[in-house]
Amino acid sequence: MTQSSKTVLSLDSEAVFSLKDGINFKKSPDDGKCYIIYKENGELKACKNQCKHQGGLFIKDIEDLDGRTVQCTKHYWKLNVSTMQYVNPPDSFTQDELDVVMTDEGGLQLVEVIVWDPWLADPQDPQELQEGEVTVTYLTHACMELQLGGKKMIFDPWLTGPAFARGWWLLHEPPADSMERLCMADLIYISHMHSDHLSYPTLKSLSATRPDVPIYVGDTSRPVFWMLEKRQVQLTNINVVPFGIWQNIDEHLRFMILKDEVHPVLDTCIIVEYKGHMILNTVDCTRPNYGRLPHNVDLMMSDFAGGASGFPMTFSGGKYTESWKADFIKNERKKLMNYKAQLVKSLQPKIYCPFAGYFVEAHPSDRYIKETNTKNKAEELNALIKKSAPGITTWTPKPGAVLDLALALMSPSRKAITDPPSGTNIYKDSWDFDLYVDELNRAITAEIFKHKSWIQFYYIWAGFKNYNLVVRVIETDEDFIPIDNGYNYLVDFMDLSFPTQRPTREHPYEEIKNRIGVMRHVVKNGLLWDDLYIGFQNRLSREPDVYHHRFWNHFQTELPVTGPDWDLFLQQVPSYQRSAEPQGIQTESGSASTLS
Repeated sequence: MTQSSKTVLSLDSEAVFSLKDGINFKKSPDDGKCYIIYKENGELKACKNQCKHQGGLFIKDIEDLDGRTVQCTKHYWKLNVSTMQYVNPPDSFTQDELDVVMTDEGGLQLVEVIVWDPWLADPQDPQELQEGEVTVTYLTHACMELQLGGKKMIFDPWLTGPAFARGWWLLHEPPADSMERLCMADLIYISHMHSDHLSYPTLKSLSATRPDVPIYVGDTSRPVFWMLEKRQVQLTNINVVPFGIWQNIDEHLRFMILKDEVHPVLDTCIIVEYKGHMILNTVDCTRPNYGRLPHNVDLMMSDFAGGASGFPMTFSGGKYTESWKADFIKNERKKLMNYKAQLVKSLQPKIYCPFAGYFVEAHPSDRYIKETNTKNKAEELNALIKKSAPGITTWTPKPGAVLDLALALMSPSRKAITDPPSGTNIYKDSWDFDLYVDELNRAITAEIFKHKSWIQFYYIWAGFKNYNLVVRVIETDEDFIPIDNGYNYLVDFMDLSFPTQRPTREHPYEEIKNRIGVMRHVVKNGLLWDDLYIGFQNRLSREPDVYHHRFWNHFQTELPVTGPDWDLFLQQVPSYQRSAEPQGIQTESGSASTLS
């Protein structure tokens, strides 16, 4: 891949001389961006003032007595600038350094290596579009239908059922013919494996009618369709494509998938080009293509809402009071809103549409989450963009609304967008809760859970150890009350043991309460713990209050792609143990819980 370099900050000799030992924040007079320079024993290191986790700005860490760490203002992550290693959470990212180049006059330049923009390969001059030639129809959440000449392309079809086990439900009612539209698509792009984008209930319906529809995904290190066989969905035309290379569909249509730098195992985004006109869909990416994206595209779409995490709504103890949570969520919404508005302003698309955020915690048991987890509104973001960048046309979509790109480019006005017919049901009011919750709860009575040795078998399969963390896992009812006949056990990940009491050594500790149906469904099928954490199906407390990136990253993205061999497990359970073994596990107090 071709690379180039760019000087992002220049300091003259006087400014270099004035650099103090330790951390220095320096702002570029050209673009206002801030950089961090660390000085020690005459040696200099530098990086962008941008947290690699979610792009927040760093400030000095007032708790750091050595003057070596900075703290992110967004999620309070800490970076040791002397080593460029993130220290809180431990064992997470390494910060990308800038080259420090000294000039002959005693000044310095901070130089960033720029990866070549792959969409510039074989550039196409825009051709005139005819009315109706390129249309974009919003269906629901992150699902858009693109009519591109004679081809129909659909993004991220989540049209039915829940996401993240039973935690997320569609906010918008898809048009009645959405499934028919999906079955008629010429190609489908699925950005990543999260279930609000890779919806197996939707794909199961699709496969019954059109199993050979071409589906395109990026070549992520964990395959997007790693659960296809387990889900028993018969899709026969899945195409895994390399990043940053044009995929030609016909003489006018091509697309390119880009990966996310922060979450390369997971997130991707896409550029679609038709007759030289570009549509950019960044989906959920945090920093796609090293933060370099095409400017002045015809249409840009991105997420906007926030609230796609169990933090902090599902946490308790310590600082996690209701007022702290409310203040944190309010500030996070504001930061995300400003970040998205600034991104759109910097990229200057002709039209911008916020999407991929229209979900609701609709199940009655999640009323607390629904009330606590307030999200940004698309209308508010678009109003902010109009204020800061009035030349950009914004679109707040409704299910079935259609944008005609030719009309929008000729005269950015209301007539370019056709709203749904009056009386259309915009918001869903029925979700078939029982159908999907009953399916999850069937795992509760699975044979494997009659034998407490499933715990050891499962965590050995999971493959996470040699990390100083002790976790207590407690099975609960709907209201997160421990169940008398549920499991309540400790896992010591230092040596992957299962003690009846917490070790005497100094160790971090987390307590995780999980709804029994979802937890057992996740365990039985070898699923990622996103269903529990992002789906709001657990409640957490920890001491000390530190995020353990290695642990959560493993269980959310790095579990084995082949599930536990429970048939082998049952074969290994001795016959006498099947009849004599207590149907529970020792609690910390030593009393045994039993399963009915």
